[in-house]
Amino acid sequence: MKTVKNIIIGFGKGGKTLAKFLAQHGEQVLVIEKSKQMYGGTCINIACLPSKRLIIEAAHGTSFEDAVDGKNVMTSQLRQKNYQMLASEENITVLDGTAHFTGNHTIDVQTPDGQTLSYKGERIFINTGATPTIPDIPGLKSSPFLMNSTQAMEQPKLPRELVIIGGGYIGLEFANMFTSFGSHVTVLDHHQTLLPREDDDVAEMVIQNFKDNGVRFEVGVDIKAISEQDEQAAITFARADNRETTIFADKILVATGRKPATADLDLQNTDIKVAKNGAIVVDDLLHTSVPNVWVIGDVKGGPQFTYISLDDFRIIKDELFGNKERRVSDRLIVPTNVFIEPSLAQVGLTEKEAQKQGKDYLLFKMPAAAIPKAKVLKDTRGLLKVLVDPQTNLIIGATLYVQEAQEIINMIVLAMRAKLPYQILRDQIYTHPTISEAFNDLFKQPVNKKEPKFQE
Repeated sequence: MKTVKNIIIGFGKGGKTLAKFLAQHGEQVLVIEKSKQMYGGTCINIACLPSKRLIIEAAHGTSFEDAVDGKNVMTSQLRQKNYQMLASEENITVLDGTAHFTGNHTIDVQTPDGQTLSYKGERIFINTGATPTIPDIPGLKSSPFLMNSTQAMEQPKLPRELVIIGGGYIGLEFANMFTSFGSHVTVLDHHQTLLPREDDDVAEMVIQNFKDNGVRFEVGVDIKAISEQDEQAAITFARADNRETTIFADKILVATGRKPATADLDLQNTDIKVAKNGAIVVDDLLHTSVPNVWVIGDVKGGPQFTYISLDDFRIIKDELFGNKERRVSDRLIVPTNVFIEPSLAQVGLTEKEAQKQGKDYLLFKMPAAAIPKAKVLKDTRGLLKVLVDPQTNLIIGATLYVQEAQEIINMIVLAMRAKLPYQILRDQIYTHPTISEAFNDLFKQPVNKKEPKFQE
């Protein structure tokens, strides 16, 4: 058994960044990745970047087949770049194989050629990510028409009729993409209301825009069975009144979330605590219940974003080489974005949440149609909403449903983190025409109260 200073299981965003950092500080690192197609992690290979590339290609009118080919070229280049970033380091060994814990600090690695290699790690970092969940619907798991989000981006041809199970953010992104490519899309969801976390006015506008683009929604349904009929999938579901309906599709995309990828780790051979959902339990410094074993990224549960994984790296780096000040609990202002058309970005409190908490707030609100750049982009759909604390003039939440929202939400986040009064954004000189200059008009007057005096 070989002893290694640092073992990182998984080649994801936080893990690869940590490996590079440790190696450059003269430490030996072993990075274990079970798939050569996952060098660099989920984001660049099967999630953020390829899906956004396809969404943009669809909006530009590229054919589905050409878009998939272009996406494959991009991910291949990124994968190779990420591999070389680590493999070229003298202190890093990248090992292809599947890691299994045999003890708290010992692992066996099953390599593709059938070897079993044993290692002991002084430090171990688990960075295995998450995998798609498949609901327990009769006939679904064995259906030849089933595809997950990864497989949806690898299809050789565009499905003419597509059913998406799950009307959450991932489901909506794919509904947007496939509709833009030309598929007829039906979204099935067991909830009575879509986008329940969003304010009603925003959610209603988003769903109506989808409907205007031809997407069909069936909500509050119970999917009874999946079968095959005339070389298509037959999906039978019941509505709230128990009336059953069967629809047909060329493909079924399951978008019902992802679960932490811990099943293959054999954590039962360790003292590492695991939650009921499979997530590894961590403390505020990302420690597991075993000393010198940390967790990075989606495998610990919680928000599944590549930028969260990167911030996990920062917490570990600060503990090992810094001031030991960074904590998971400090991560309070985290933006999100749904890459639909137009883009939907959010940070902090929604109006619905503020009301539920009994918070007093100033509401600033304007339609996207009032922004000159929206007219330039030929898409005036959407709405901007920002909540401000009337006592401090600080922003406490924002929902931006507008083209380029994924960019300008970061200005809101910066203002919140720096504790800048909203008037700074209101009085800023912006380039023109841009979506960001909408803040000049958005913050002129709250819609629910008189504007407070500027506080120096």
